[in-house]
Amino acid sequence: MKKNLVILMAVAVVCATVFICGCTGSSDTPTAEQTPVSTAEPTAAAEEKITLEVYHAGSLTAPMEDMEKAFEAEHSNVDVQLHPAGSTKLAKEITELDAVADVYASADYSLIPNMMIPDYASWYVTFAKNRMVLCYTDKSNFADEVTADNWYEILAREGVTWGFSDPNLDPCGYRSLMVITLAEMEYNDDMIFDNLVGEYTSIYPTVADGVVTVHANETAPTYPVTITPKSVELIAGLESGNLDYAWEYRSVAEQNAESGVKYIELPESIDLSAIAYKDTYAKVLIDTEGGMMKGKPIVYGVTVPKTADNPETGVEFVSMLIGPTGQQIMEDAGQPPINPPVGFVDIPAALESLVEMSA
Repeated sequence: MKKNLVILMAVAVVCATVFICGCTGSSDTPTAEQTPVSTAEPTAAAEEKITLEVYHAGSLTAPMEDMEKAFEAEHSNVDVQLHPAGSTKLAKEITELDAVADVYASADYSLIPNMMIPDYASWYVTFAKNRMVLCYTDKSNFADEVTADNWYEILAREGVTWGFSDPNLDPCGYRSLMVITLAEMEYNDDMIFDNLVGEYTSIYPTVADGVVTVHANETAPTYPVTITPKSVELIAGLESGNLDYAWEYRSVAEQNAESGVKYIELPESIDLSAIAYKDTYAKVLIDTEGGMMKGKPIVYGVTVPKTADNPETGVEFVSMLIGPTGQQIMEDAGQPPINPPVGFVDIPAALESLVEMSA
């Protein structure tokens, strides 16, 4: 009896040991409770997220939003932050207010050599074109009458409200003044500028040696003229009915067609779109806070400022912008790309195969 008891006790001890080992031992597929929690620090690669600051013309808003999606899709570690505004305003922020931009895309390429090179940029690429148009909607006064031949008469009618952007902040603003000035030559009417602009703002022209200089440092608009910081802001005025007409780029008009925006196409001799009329355009100068702006065909430019935090990623963004992806995005946005893009000054090696260097 005593012997049997000893045997039973020994068996019990063995079973208990096996049970405990089964509960605490390892297995090929550990449960969630058994899986050890790593206390190691995340790797630098897992933590790193680059923020790419893209400063761009307001008229590039739609294509840049598509560029943001396309670039982030190929660069999962990059967060593209877009900053749309008047190109002149943005150039001043970079050169005078120490704003840090990784990419700067201007509606007027000449702002880069005139305001940024050599201290804030060492190269640029011209990549897209545009043209000026006069926008309106079906709600606009005299919408059923306005044409490319009588628009300046319509704008001068009583009760007609219209606007353009600030020539001291936005290239579309000084280009609007260029179009109105060139219209006097096109339509042989030397009162167009005075009737539309001079009477309702502080902006005025002077003439010397066949060149018209429009002095626009002070604007001071009064009814019925509205002047906004950037041209795309005028679209809301058209849509609400607060404005009858507004000067815009054709690409912006096309992008807002679904909301009822229509536009008048103007003769190439005044819409700043044609190389063939470059000598005609050059007869108009606009004196602005950003300097003297000379009439010329509308061409967009892009660069990576010297002060960029992420210059290599900035160059990658420019590479996509001026390459096939970006060119298709520009085309879809109603803005003709320049193909091939033209490079100026000290182009980065990564872009050399994508551009044709200027002579």
